[in-house]
Amino acid sequence: MGILINLIVRLHEAVFGFVDRVTRGWFLELAARFVFASVLLVYFFNSALTKVGPGLFGFLRPSDGAYAQILPTLMEQVSYDTSQIAFFPYGLIVLAGTWAEFILPLLVILGLFTRVASVGMIGFIVVMSFVDITGHGVGAETIGRMFDGNPSSLIADQRLMWIMILLVPALKGGGRVSLDAMLVRSRAARERYT
Repeated sequence: MGILINLIVRLHEAVFGFVDRVTRGWFLELAARFVFASVLLVYFFNSALTKVGPGLFGFLRPSDGAYAQILPTLMEQVSYDTSQIAFFPYGLIVLAGTWAEFILPLLVILGLFTRVASVGMIGFIVVMSFVDITGHGVGAETIGRMFDGNPSSLIADQRLMWIMILLVPALKGGGRVSLDAMLVRSRAARERYT
């Protein structure tokens, strides 16, 4: 029996040791970024488009909808008149939130400043969830509960999965197949020749 267990352990170590060596430093990082892109890029991009003001320079002046989405209780207090909202800090918060929704997902997908962008996206999701719960008053069914046996709640379940996907690049970086890695290789090559 001991020989059989020893054989199984060796076989396990050989197979998964090989898999680990072949995928180390690129596969998990690239897969997490790919899953993020395929599941969330269009979601965040479409959401960001609803926040952009009219015209060519609309990205400099967020729409009324951006204020309603990001600062719903404040918008109610001013009867949805954004001219009554001070730029600092509220307008700046809305502008930064709008830009972040465009920029951070692209940085994660490209693997550029991957760790910072991933942590930024995690923070964005946490704030977005907080605003949905406190500002938009979503119901208990939408919020859900962890360990409730129902994986379909939009906030507790889905957004926890989003954060899990982003934890990989936040902790491991972009990996070898990323712009971060390309910049590091380029810098190392320049230093060798100087």
